[in-house]
Amino acid sequence: MQQGNRLSWSDLQSLARRKPAASSSDRDAAEAAADGGNGRGLAKALSVPHLTAIGVGSTIGAGIYVLVGTVAREHAGPALTVSFLIAGIAAALSALCYAELSCRFPSAGSAYHYSYICIGESVAWLIGWALILEYTIGGSTVARGISPNLALFFGGQDNLPFFLAQVHIKGLDTAVDPCAAILVLIVTALLCLGIKESSLVEGIITIANVAVMLFIICAGGWLGFQNGWPGYNVPKSYFPNGASGVFSGSATLFFAYIGFDAVASTAEEVKNPQRDLPLGMGLTLSLCCFLYMMVSVVIVGLVPYYAMDPDTPISSAFAQHGMQWAVYVISSGAVLALIASLIGAILPQPRIVMAMARDGLLPPIFSAVDQRTQVPTLSTILTGICAAILAFFMDVSQLAGMVSVGTLLAFTMVAISVLIVRYAPPDEMPMEGPDPGSLESLASQAGQSERDEDILGDPFGNVQEAPTASEVANMVRRQKAKRCIILVCIGVIIFVSAVSFSSLPFYIQHTVCAFSGLLLLGSTIVLSCIGQDKNSLRKTEGFMCPFVPILPVCCILINVYLLMNLGSHTWIRVSVWLVAGALIYLFYGRSHSSLTTTAYQRVSPA
Repeated sequence: MQQGNRLSWSDLQSLARRKPAASSSDRDAAEAAADGGNGRGLAKALSVPHLTAIGVGSTIGAGIYVLVGTVAREHAGPALTVSFLIAGIAAALSALCYAELSCRFPSAGSAYHYSYICIGESVAWLIGWALILEYTIGGSTVARGISPNLALFFGGQDNLPFFLAQVHIKGLDTAVDPCAAILVLIVTALLCLGIKESSLVEGIITIANVAVMLFIICAGGWLGFQNGWPGYNVPKSYFPNGASGVFSGSATLFFAYIGFDAVASTAEEVKNPQRDLPLGMGLTLSLCCFLYMMVSVVIVGLVPYYAMDPDTPISSAFAQHGMQWAVYVISSGAVLALIASLIGAILPQPRIVMAMARDGLLPPIFSAVDQRTQVPTLSTILTGICAAILAFFMDVSQLAGMVSVGTLLAFTMVAISVLIVRYAPPDEMPMEGPDPGSLESLASQAGQSERDEDILGDPFGNVQEAPTASEVANMVRRQKAKRCIILVCIGVIIFVSAVSFSSLPFYIQHTVCAFSGLLLLGSTIVLSCIGQDKNSLRKTEGFMCPFVPILPVCCILINVYLLMNLGSHTWIRVSVWLVAGALIYLFYGRSHSSLTTTAYQRVSPA
């Protein structure tokens, strides 16, 4: 009976086991060498220009060609530029967290990889599973938006060639889209050629898309000076809906900056990740924010915000000033943006699948890397076929909100991981010796005194030497830091819930907000006073996120707020996917994990 209890406790512990940080990249390199150089490792071929092309191409989608009109009309008015700036700053908080972790742990998997090292296996699985959904639906949504934009060049939807037009089939509720499926398969084939080739194509398309946006800025600016910027001569103020309109517009525009996480997913393929990854993410966000703000300045100035066309705000603004031909240039930019976004949506997904298969959470066949191209070919083909089928048969616009869930969950876990790695970094390392559960290991655990368990708090039951005074002080600091991080998360959830649910009575809502706000503020202050782990600060060789813990806490607060306001229908759909993923993990991933037969020992800071 006692043994049964021990085994059940071990099963529970397995949900929180963490991948060793110090040996994760070394282990991947060892796996590549163990295969005799048969191509298990990914090619290190990317530099800052490649990363910037991938990041900008993934971020600047066709949404900017529509969001300008929607947000200006409904929320921000002429202050659209301010909304873009606030959204860019909010996105930069997550980018700074990504930049530090990608330097510390430069391996494939992005947020899944960081969560596995810092938080635990079960959380990492759910993040990886959510990201798979995000990139599949995101790629399919982008692909189905291309044929409507191509219709302009053929004189309308009815004149499109049969292989480009959406076709209604009897018995199906939605039209099938062969163009979307064909494009997804073409992009999949491109990605199978190699990371250097696909990043080169992405760069060419991104340069052409940026050239179109520069045309909009320059030509629109010339029209504005010629006509006296009529859009700014409006009877209402610069902030027609006040500060609330600006911030609500920023919440919508925040998703226009999503895409820099694609840069982090290629960390294992970067020549110098400690230097190039932060630069790539920084240049991506800076360039996107500049282009977004300049386009918004020009378009809002050409046409009063209340008179904008919500569907085609940019082309209609040029048409009102006699430049009807510009619609072809702008539509070309929209098509190029969609193709670049499609490449950026499909690129990270097979690398996350490969990382999960490496760790044993998915069948090992998905971790295979082609010897010649040095890309995960099988994972790329599989994810590409799934995205193509979804794009062909389903109208995924109704599922677009599910993309945001995976992104925001990943951003939240990355910010939490920064707090953990700074204040209570993982300090377990693989131990040479008997496997957990063996007779030798059980005998060792049985001989450990209660005093050692209380002082060391070793969840793995390993006998260790008596700690020194400095080690005990560090353990106490770590325990306080862990509690503060947990309280920060609880405070954020309670505070955001109280703010989001306006149906609560006035006094209850404000009481809960005050209590949770004090809890959040107090935990952050205590965390600042505790001090960061000195050993963790010495280990980093690249970029370090500034203003810790304030910046990660603000990042968590923003992302959780956006998660809470995605709508119940989106959460119901995502919950079905996450439950299915949890079952796969419980019945396959947990028992096949590469950490199943690994014993650990606590490593004292140097």
